[in-house]
Amino acid sequence: MEFGICILNAIPVRKEPDDCSEMVSQVLFGETFKITDSASGFLKISTDYDQYEGWLAKNQITELDTKEHQLINKTKKVYCGELINFISEQDNSLTLISLGAVLPVIQNHNFTVNNTEYFFEGESKSGSYNKQKIIQTAYLYLNSPFLWGGRTPFGIDCSGFTQMVYKINGHFIPRDAAQQAQSGEVLSFIEESEPGDLAFFDDEEGNIVHTGIILANNYIIHSYGKVRIDQLDQSGIFNTSLKRHTHKLRVIKKIF
Repeated sequence: MEFGICILNAIPVRKEPDDCSEMVSQVLFGETFKITDSASGFLKISTDYDQYEGWLAKNQITELDTKEHQLINKTKKVYCGELINFISEQDNSLTLISLGAVLPVIQNHNFTVNNTEYFFEGESKSGSYNKQKIIQTAYLYLNSPFLWGGRTPFGIDCSGFTQMVYKINGHFIPRDAAQQAQSGEVLSFIEESEPGDLAFFDDEEGNIVHTGIILANNYIIHSYGKVRIDQLDQSGIFNTSLKRHTHKLRVIKKIF
């Protein structure tokens, strides 16, 4: 087995090959990956989208042959554009999918994975969109609970949130906040930014540990406890519930 695909809503990507190991990310429905190693019922993978590495439970993935893997990855990506929906199979069984799930090689609401036919009637998105669409997508995640390693509306971390919002709108950024901070053009002041740009925040040691999407009028949407909107100033994020700053601003980046 060299390649695989997720045909569940989300599969945890773990740091080590153990069900009790830390979840560092997730692969979502329709996302593909290369398999690089195996150990005790787990497979080490590298995702095709961002080359993120980790371990998946072997009994949760579906194998892809080389030809199908290549076809899926050379075809223009189409994403589920709704907070949640479902796909159906020929026997009318349903699989829940969520915002940002990949609908591989879909045509006329139908697609096939590993000889299984699926049907999807919901709203989809493909192509590259502007920053206004970035903001509209970000709002769909409002009140999603924070989950370390999460990438879905059922639980999402700060960099998973920014990556997924950008991904759905056709713009690539890496998985983790520190990696994302290396992308794009540095802006010196908040006043230079536009809604849809990214802000990054560091800890006392200077490590990038948080990120969010800038909104109009000095606000930011980010995942902290939940996906929420707070005030942004030159010091950082002022949490409107706690009435104090929670994150120290490091840099603002214009990605496109």
